[in-house]
Amino acid sequence: MLKSLGKKKVTYVGYTKNISERIKLHNSGKGAKFTRGRQWTLIYKEKLTSKSEAISREYYIKKNRTFRKKIINKN
Repeated sequence: MLKSLGKKKVTYVGYTKNISERIKLHNSGKGAKFTRGRQWTLIYKEKLTSKSEAISREYYIKKNRTFRKKIINKN
């Protein structure tokens, strides 16, 4: 999970094989349309064994607002 560094704090959840490259991509204005125009920092990550498991977990985290707020409040 990424958190924006600007005044308005928003989060972004996604999956990737290479976290550092993905964050660079988002911070350079490329990647997901939602992430453009903001600077991002990593606040939470999980390592899973398969792509399907990662996609399933991503969906769960995106839909579970209680879990997301818990992570945000820790950071």
